[in-house]
Amino acid sequence: MERLVYIDGKLLPESKAKISVFDHGFLYGDGVFEGIRVYSGLIFRLDQHLDRLYESAHTVLLKIPMMRKELGQAIIKTLKANRQKDAYIRLVVSRGVGDLGLDPNKCKTPTIVIITNSITLYPSKLYEDGLKIITVPTVRNIPEALNPQLKTLNYLNNILAKIEASNSGFVEALMLNHQGYVAECTGDNIFMVKRGVVTTPPVYVGALPGITRGAIIDLITKPGLVKTGNLPKKFEERLLTRHDLYNADEVFLTGTAAELIPVVEIDGRMIGSGEPGPVTRSLMKGFRELTRKDGVKYAV
Repeated sequence: MERLVYIDGKLLPESKAKISVFDHGFLYGDGVFEGIRVYSGLIFRLDQHLDRLYESAHTVLLKIPMMRKELGQAIIKTLKANRQKDAYIRLVVSRGVGDLGLDPNKCKTPTIVIITNSITLYPSKLYEDGLKIITVPTVRNIPEALNPQLKTLNYLNNILAKIEASNSGFVEALMLNHQGYVAECTGDNIFMVKRGVVTTPPVYVGALPGITRGAIIDLITKPGLVKTGNLPKKFEERLLTRHDLYNADEVFLTGTAAELIPVVEIDGRMIGSGEPGPVTRSLMKGFRELTRKDGVKYAV
């Protein structure tokens, strides 16, 4: 059966799901989006994803023409139509159809697209053995230009960094901000573990406030959230340098598509023992447990 895609209130076969070439999302990357995971019929942290979507849209003066509840129902409708209990959702709201000029006021009605599919960001072997990453020259966008806290369709900054990583033989890249501090990777937030303390950069350095990032912080700071034992108890946000990461006991990445993946080498420096560490493994287990209980349930 051909997959169905939601576009502006209609479910269309994938082969017929099209938008105008005059849509400013296509022409200029003018829009916002969310990537959302579904686990066994549970839409993981849907409310947090919708919060971020509407906040990003508000900041870029894009009025989403649907109420939150209505948009959530459209997501469920699309999942049910495709009979999916496990999926990756791409929710896109663009400025809509305008003309070839930049003026967003020429775009009368935003375009809403919901795609439900599967996604595999990294091979399963890397979750067992760990990932090797490299720092790339492309720095993270500065907040005064395009705030990285906004999840917009303009992803060229990340793509350029990804290209640099790929050209060097790596699947992921570490990005610094314009001051030289660690920001995040091309599509994931980054954490380190040192002497039992889990640390991640604050979002103001140029990091997206990731939903999975928030879930990992909750696992550490909210005891009893899951039954998994041996979870770390100490967490902090602070400025990090590459030196800090090089000398960490453990490093891992988080993201909706990536979930949680260990890092065992950065810029040729082995991290810790060179294998995924115990804190990372306990958080991976805790996160898997959390995905089975924290979200919006629906029946196919």
